[in-house]
Amino acid sequence: MRLLIVGAMKGALSQATKIAIDRGASVTNAESVDQALMVMRAKGADLVIIDVSLSVRDLVAAFEAERIRTPVAACGTGTDARAAVAAIQAGAREYIPLPPDPEMIAAVLEAVSRDTRALVFRDDAMQRVVRLADQIARSEASILITGESGVGKEVIARYVHSRSNRRDKPFISVNCAAIPDALLESELFGHEKGAFTGAVARRIGKFEEATGGTLLLDEISEMEVRLQAKLLRAIQERVIDRVGGGKPVPVDIRIVATSNRNLADEVRKGTFREDLLYRLNVVNLRIPALRERTQDILELANHFVRKYADVNGVPVRSLSPDAKRALLANPWRGNVRELENTLHRAVLLATGDEIGADAILTPEGEAYGHAPRDPAARALETAEATARALVGRTVADVERELILDTLDHCLGNRTHAAKILGISIRTLRNKLNEYTAEGIPVAAPGEARAAGL
Repeated sequence: MRLLIVGAMKGALSQATKIAIDRGASVTNAESVDQALMVMRAKGADLVIIDVSLSVRDLVAAFEAERIRTPVAACGTGTDARAAVAAIQAGAREYIPLPPDPEMIAAVLEAVSRDTRALVFRDDAMQRVVRLADQIARSEASILITGESGVGKEVIARYVHSRSNRRDKPFISVNCAAIPDALLESELFGHEKGAFTGAVARRIGKFEEATGGTLLLDEISEMEVRLQAKLLRAIQERVIDRVGGGKPVPVDIRIVATSNRNLADEVRKGTFREDLLYRLNVVNLRIPALRERTQDILELANHFVRKYADVNGVPVRSLSPDAKRALLANPWRGNVRELENTLHRAVLLATGDEIGADAILTPEGEAYGHAPRDPAARALETAEATARALVGRTVADVERELILDTLDHCLGNRTHAAKILGISIRTLRNKLNEYTAEGIPVAAPGEARAAGL
């Protein structure tokens, strides 16, 4: 933790510095706002603590003007409530009363460390999202986080939790797309012993596990409509019913949900309840795709280089100019998740003093950043290859392969597969029963067929 303390290093401020050093922080001192800016430009810091005898507002404004994202905390005499309020209004995230309490200093350092690990960004588009997240974090409002797959929806959810009044309580995440419909109700609400075959003991669900904290319902658009009704009751009345239970169980949680779909469209299709959407969408945090916040690409890339060099015990290499151009030229359809995997590979593949463009590769070993071929020519080539592959096969063969491959992709989730295929769940089940009767392997809920089948 790199800490910059702004103010005259004497008395209580000097004591705070000693406590921070004892807690493992590397401390630098600046006596004025101008000197603080010079330090930030030269080597940066993870946290800035400024004496309220200086202008907190000027420091925050100067940081914003130079796109410095480092959090600012203010400190001052504990009895000066007016100064504390003014500091927070000026943009300070925390106020540390002096003389300093060692536990208070430690808590602030730890909170900032968590935030620094969770969020890496530079672009204004992401800054607006984080600013809104900060604004609503301490409320009890339900939040709907939307955006494409891989943009970091769960990261933002954890960030909101870490800054909420529930931060010392559990953060529990449930991926609604990865759990078969038949099991999701038990996963969320728990079950009593004997409630169904295999229920050999009582089990509390994620609602009870998250009591006092935050429950993240990831990809909630994949939840079947019947279960959505039970979820709506749980959110409205703050009680749940375990599967097989006869007595309501009170819960105290904050709901955060994510979706990579437009839920208003899902409401019009009849696959998502409108009343549930209103309950969840009290505040909407839309995370832009990575291609919409290009200034984050290199910021994130450098972060992942350091992270995976440390994880794999290899030297930290800088990105070459060609590598940076390759990264900026890619549309990153997989967003931050794709970028992270790419940089992990690059750290392992790089051989020189820098990470060159030759290490910025797709999982198939192809280079990023080259000028794309003409889209029409690429589409024609794909269509011709597909047509050649279909010659000599029956419609039933092609249909069966499409259905089974889609089911594998969905890890056996019948509802999700039916949506992708554009058929009813009943039609899908009838087809699967036919294949099973013919001795053809079919993915079980939560699984995919064995490789090679």
